[in-house]
Amino acid sequence: MSEKTILVIDDSSTIRKLVDTHLSPAGYHVVLAANAEEGLEIAKEILPDLILLDHQLPGTTGYEVCRQLVDTPELCQVPVVVSSTLRKKAYAEYVEMDNVVDMLPKPYTEELLRTTVGNALDTAAMIVTSQAAGTAVPEVIHQTGEAALSGSLACFGIRELLDFLNNGQKTGTLEVEADRVRLRFHLGRGRIQAVYATGLSSEQIEAIAGQLPASLATLAPVLKMTIGGRSCAEVDGFVQLLDQKVLDPRLMSKLLRFQAAMLVRLAFSKKLDAFRFETTPSTNTLHQNLPLEISLLALLVEGELIAGNVQETATEDRRYARVAIRGQNLDRSGLGARHLKLLQSLAEPRSVDELVAALGWQREEVTQVLQAFVQADLVQPQSASSGTPFVVFEPDAARARTLRASLDKADSTHRGKVVRDRLALQLVFKRNPPRHLVFAADVPEVCQLMHQMAERHPEAFARITRIAMIEDPRQMSDDLWQQRLGFVPDIVLPQPCTATDLLEAVQTTKPPQQAPAQQPPAQQVSVQQAPAQQAPAALVGGKA
Repeated sequence: MSEKTILVIDDSSTIRKLVDTHLSPAGYHVVLAANAEEGLEIAKEILPDLILLDHQLPGTTGYEVCRQLVDTPELCQVPVVVSSTLRKKAYAEYVEMDNVVDMLPKPYTEELLRTTVGNALDTAAMIVTSQAAGTAVPEVIHQTGEAALSGSLACFGIRELLDFLNNGQKTGTLEVEADRVRLRFHLGRGRIQAVYATGLSSEQIEAIAGQLPASLATLAPVLKMTIGGRSCAEVDGFVQLLDQKVLDPRLMSKLLRFQAAMLVRLAFSKKLDAFRFETTPSTNTLHQNLPLEISLLALLVEGELIAGNVQETATEDRRYARVAIRGQNLDRSGLGARHLKLLQSLAEPRSVDELVAALGWQREEVTQVLQAFVQADLVQPQSASSGTPFVVFEPDAARARTLRASLDKADSTHRGKVVRDRLALQLVFKRNPPRHLVFAADVPEVCQLMHQMAERHPEAFARITRIAMIEDPRQMSDDLWQQRLGFVPDIVLPQPCTATDLLEAVQTTKPPQQAPAQQPPAQQVSVQQAPAQQAPAALVGGKA
């Protein structure tokens, strides 16, 4: 902050020392005078920015000093704050004094002293001028007017709002209200630079500080100052120490990142009410010098890794699938490649156990990162018993489009997709093999691919239910199927296949690995099962 000169005229040595002790560390240049005569002489010499004047002085009063200041051309515009233990009785005397801008009742706290002085310096020139001219002053100074964006968070989440600002590369401050707490996200070109909060109780601040990692534990007192986002002298002092290389900026960056992660986690644990986004630049020097340049997703993951509750996601009968976000490029700045790998592994639903086996992580880390993705609405939990996954391989564009449309309209808990090319099919099997494979057996290229898959991966291929689609299933026999595919399909559906036939086959048929060992695939339950002597494979939706 720019150094302002404060002249203190007070006969109490205790008051002079108190003011000097509290204002000097705040960046003010404090000059002390023990009586009126000395104070007026010093005022002419230094031309202070503000005079803090005692009402009762030896041999005179503050009122007489104010009159002399007004009568001195070079001092008539210097603002004065009068301080007294008499309070209302003293205030009445200064009603007609244009240079008196505020009153400071004794005794006062350090916070009241600093607030009164700061406000007087910000408003002094306007108040002195308006009082001299007899005009009214505005109720609010530096008023920003209407917010660039504001509203309620009743119908959408904070992640959607921050995504919108990120995609627009907006710079400004997003303030979110939650009960009595107000959270402020400072954005630079759409990315989070800092997160602060006001209205936190002392217990909440202590709880956050108590979760500091061992490497940052000694900075707990600093966190209690920075968490509110105030540009106080202590914080400005930290910035100077960083500039002078006395403090390690990496350590402070870690502290600010921890602070942001914990406040973001707090935001997602509360019912959010309203928001307001303003494009006015921030004056906080700390995050201007140490911007985080991070995404909401990275902060959510970090918050869960620090303080996540594993029990929230450690449910056995649950699978997780990635949710597609339309029309946006999700910002993942600050999210490590390790945790991004988990997100990429969820193109198909997977359980926690499957992810632990695939990634080789500890179960605790998997569940914590999953919880962060669920909070961000990027991953959706599903009941493992709600349906079985299937994939339909149909290269014909018209038939694939018709089947996909009918599946979208169908009321079913079973999860499936229709793919048209070999690469898409291989990608599905690589990420998360389905329990049922449905394929167009009347297409030679498809039959050739099925034959290759059965030969190259016999164990994996045998663990899924193989459902063939063909125009006339009655013409096929076991020998013909063996020649065409290298195996006999478990279920045969007529082409063109309908969603009803397909879903009924999936619903009533268990994958081979779940079926009793003594039950051959050809005798699995189907809607209409052909007699064994006519078609060994189960026939669904056709006539024997």
